[in-house]
Amino acid sequence: MRDSKSKAMAGPRPVVFSGPSGAGKSTLLKKLMEEYNSVFGFSVSHTTRNPRPGEENGRDYHYVTREEMQASIDSGNFIENAEFSGNLYGTSKAAVQAVQAKNLICILDIDMQGVKNIKRTDLNPIYVSIQPPSMDVLEKRLRARKTESEESLQKRLQAAKVDMEFSKEAGVFDVIIVNNNLQDAYGKLKQALLEEINKVKKIDTSS
Repeated sequence: MRDSKSKAMAGPRPVVFSGPSGAGKSTLLKKLMEEYNSVFGFSVSHTTRNPRPGEENGRDYHYVTREEMQASIDSGNFIENAEFSGNLYGTSKAAVQAVQAKNLICILDIDMQGVKNIKRTDLNPIYVSIQPPSMDVLEKRLRARKTESEESLQKRLQAAKVDMEFSKEAGVFDVIIVNNNLQDAYGKLKQALLEEINKVKKIDTSS
């Protein structure tokens, strides 16, 4: 069983990104994808929620029924899964394999619960945590978005506090980047992933 699990995860080493909302994770990932679009690829997550306007099945998410997703989770086909607002979300082994099959480094953008789940698998990714400089800075960033109600904002801040504490636990993350300045944070992120980036580029040139 272990052998087939390891085999399923063959290919470039994936990268797990985690961090609270407002830490700048999406901006950093966007920059990474723009500069290295032939090196990185996103895994497409599964969800039981309905598609939002403009979303496409297979591109934004794989939209499935709760019964289908629960059966797949029970069969051990998911690396991580969680429930938010009554909907299931998760990353399947097949979704990661699809990215690795293209010889791309698979990016998994997941929360704290997902990180804990992946720690129990054979995936062996690089764990990267993107953190804000402080709770005050984070609150200013979230308020500047003007997309949250006060209640929703307080929930995000509470979750961020737990996330920041979690990132300090020894051995959880390989790299912790404090995003005080975007260019500096991006420089550190590239440096941390350079070895894996070069491996993929090397394979591309030799093939």
